[in-house]
Amino acid sequence: MTQTPIRLTVNGKIHDVTAERQTPLLYVLRNDLGLNGPKYGCGLGECGTCTVLIDGMAARSCVIPVGGCAGREIVTLEGLGTSGKPDVVQQAFIDEQAAQCGYCLNGMIMTTKALLAINPQPSEQEALAALRYNLCRCGTHVEILRAVMRASGQLAEAGD
Repeated sequence: MTQTPIRLTVNGKIHDVTAERQTPLLYVLRNDLGLNGPKYGCGLGECGTCTVLIDGMAARSCVIPVGGCAGREIVTLEGLGTSGKPDVVQQAFIDEQAAQCGYCLNGMIMTTKALLAINPQPSEQEALAALRYNLCRCGTHVEILRAVMRASGQLAEAGD
C-alpha cells in the first residue's frame, strides 16, 4: 500500500495530506487534521456519528476513501459555526437541549443541515425519514426532532 499526497478542501481551507487512497476520510479528518466533530461509531456507515457534508450532501466519512474526496468540498461540524456564533442548526440543538451524552449529535446536526439545504421546511415525517439512519442510544429523539423543526423556522422561539 502506497501513501500518496492528497489535497482536500475541508471547512473552506485547503489541506495537503499524505495517506493511502483507501484510508477512510474519518481517520484523516480526526488524526491528521485534528477535527473531532465526526466521531468513530460503528465503522460501517450505519450509525451516523461520522457524518460530514461532501459537496453539500450528508456522507458517512468512516466508509468513504479519502482518495475520492480530492477536489470536493468537505464540511465538518467545526465548519458550521463557532462557539460565539453557532450555525442556526447548532443553535436549535442548543435551544432544545437535544443532547444527553452528545455522541450522536455530530451526525444529527450534519444530517439536519443537509436536509434543510434541500428542504428548508420539512414536515416532521420528512425530518424523521432523513434522520432514520442516525442512531441515538440516549433517547433524545423528541428533543432532536424539535431542534430540526426549530432550525427550519417552524417552531416559535419562546413559549413552546
